[in-house]
Amino acid sequence: MPNPLLDGLLRVLREVGVRALHRYTTPTRQDERREQLREPRARFKPSQKQRPTAKPSKPRKGPQRKHGRRPQPTSSYPGDYREMPEVVYDPHPDGRPDPGEIVWTWVPYEEDYSQGKDRPVLLIGRDGAWLLGLQVTSQDNDRDDHEARAGRYWMDIGAGEWDSQRRPSEVRVNRIIRIDPDAVRRVGAILDERIFNAVATEVAQHY
Repeated sequence: MPNPLLDGLLRVLREVGVRALHRYTTPTRQDERREQLREPRARFKPSQKQRPTAKPSKPRKGPQRKHGRRPQPTSSYPGDYREMPEVVYDPHPDGRPDPGEIVWTWVPYEEDYSQGKDRPVLLIGRDGAWLLGLQVTSQDNDRDDHEARAGRYWMDIGAGEWDSQRRPSEVRVNRIIRIDPDAVRRVGAILDERIFNAVATEVAQHY
């Protein structure tokens, strides 16, 4: 005959065994944590597409400014005078060009000494066999901000016989040009000494 007491005892023993077996075969949260600590963490390494790449700079459009470059001297023109000259007022009414006079002669362009045009020039001194002069123009430049930003400074000197139309003129005070006396086409006029001295002051300021 079946023994109820024995059957109940065997059932309890089976349940205890199943629970014990399940406990030893199923990992706990603590076991999982220990396993994670033992495994090395994977480091994130971006793919080649994810890595930022430097874009090459685009070349600027238009001409590039060349700083500090001077035009090359030519066989007929050694270049502008770069030092502070001895400014003198010494005009003589003998038909020959002298400091203090405004004459007409060929003036090379500041950017290219091989080219130029006939202009009036105020003579202010000498450099050996050369005369030294300042470019004269009838254009109104002394109030032009663009001229100042470009490094060209002008001063009013009034009107005179050097201009057939007697237009008010200006002289550039920060570019000194070398003049060949034999290349002077004609003497235009003698500048008033008071105005000449004011020009000399401006030249000294800009040199």
